[in-house]
Amino acid sequence: MKRRRVLSMLGGIAALPVIGAQAAPNVRSWRGIVLGAMGHIVLDHPDAEILIAGALSEISRLENIFSLYRPKSELSRLNSEGALATPSLEMVELLSICAAINLTTKGAFDPSVQALWDIYAQNYANKQAPTLAEIAKGRQLTGFRYVNFSPRHIGFEKSGMKLTLNGIAQGYIADRIATYFRNNGVTNVLVNTGEIAALGVREDGTGWPIAIRGSAAETFPLSNSAIATSAPLGTVFDGDGKVGHIIDPRTGYPGGNWKRVSVICKSAARADGFSTAFCLMKRDDIELAKTDATVILEKQKNQYMDL
Repeated sequence: MKRRRVLSMLGGIAALPVIGAQAAPNVRSWRGIVLGAMGHIVLDHPDAEILIAGALSEISRLENIFSLYRPKSELSRLNSEGALATPSLEMVELLSICAAINLTTKGAFDPSVQALWDIYAQNYANKQAPTLAEIAKGRQLTGFRYVNFSPRHIGFEKSGMKLTLNGIAQGYIADRIATYFRNNGVTNVLVNTGEIAALGVREDGTGWPIAIRGSAAETFPLSNSAIATSAPLGTVFDGDGKVGHIIDPRTGYPGGNWKRVSVICKSAARADGFSTAFCLMKRDDIELAKTDATVILEKQKNQYMDL
């Protein structure tokens, strides 16, 4: 099972926009794929078509940095060679965000889990679970403390380590595209790159209404904020649907204390990283880590707890 397919499937249940009002003359929209997830941009502006074209160019540029599946991306070269000289500003910035979330969540969020993820994917592709020895080996290659990065160089302290930024890069790209629009004078736009960033309001003056597909939660009106959603069993490795794709880097095993976690805050990157980590954390620990975020925890059908 390929990671791209996994994230595309997960994106199908994540927070997606619900647009109910009739579109104004200047409203344009785009739909496509961003890092394997469904993307959607809704823009209210006289130059919407030109601005959206610029946004798509920027998305492609960022995918050339963060994609696991573009062989010449910065991330692919880093994973292949174990080091990367003169990384982009965006790569260093995102790793800095990762380091902060890794610290705040006490290791529940850890991009270095990719070696473990590969072990599960390869084994279940052959319809078998990983052995204890394989999991132990993967854990030896997991730990963000073994990732060294600076504006000049990124490197791993252990041979065979790999990073995945799929638990945060979609949110980061949403932030970057929202900033692109803001810098071009746009005040009202909805950006969905797998996770959502909302600037301003809809054409009727209300916040962008966001619903969590597949749940009974209320609709959340977003304005100048972001939302990200993660679900441990949104995609699974096994045919029985019991082995989820979110692996706990602290134990080496797929985890999930919650059916679905949604996080609302100012930054889509932070919302993305937190929603991934919070799937693996207890409510009291989430309360300590969430800082200025709103967290919607779904434990069972129709049972929610807002933090």
